[in-house]
Amino acid sequence: MNNAKLLENLRCIPDFPQKGINFRDVTTLFKNNECLNIMLEELYEIYKDRGITKIVGIESRGFVMASALALKLGAGIILCRKPGKLPAETVQESFTKEYGRDTIEIHKDAISSDDVVLLHDDLLATGGTMKAAYNLVKKFNPKDILVNFIIEITDEGLHGRDIFDPGTEITTLLKV
Repeated sequence: MNNAKLLENLRCIPDFPQKGINFRDVTTLFKNNECLNIMLEELYEIYKDRGITKIVGIESRGFVMASALALKLGAGIILCRKPGKLPAETVQESFTKEYGRDTIEIHKDAISSDDVVLLHDDLLATGGTMKAAYNLVKKFNPKDILVNFIIEITDEGLHGRDIFDPGTEITTLLKV
């Protein structure tokens, strides 16, 4: 994909959140209506015939495009959040990240075995958060699970795809 308009509007912030990291800031894509439309249309073209019934948006930048795409596909939106942010009973998954340990959760009644689920987040780097979300959704035994990111970082020796089970369908709009 690597749409030129998206690439030219993607902001890179050196040494954030720590020295040596080149942070890819998707907020510059979100604030630009043309970029939002490009991303939504590209995502729609990828998933329009996949029978998706639920889209899981990963906190918090994953909520933006997950919500827009859910509306366009006629699917529901599920929020995947840090502990204590969801009001009803939840299911959790803990994982190790670059900077320590973390936990994510979704509502216990969010997904059924009849669902086709798309997991969406803004960025694939090491893949830890999405892999935890994937493992969490697998607990519900849906018909299928697909994974999508806006950006995949490939130029810094990161291999986030490698932590997923073979055969996991992962798509990205941009590879940098």
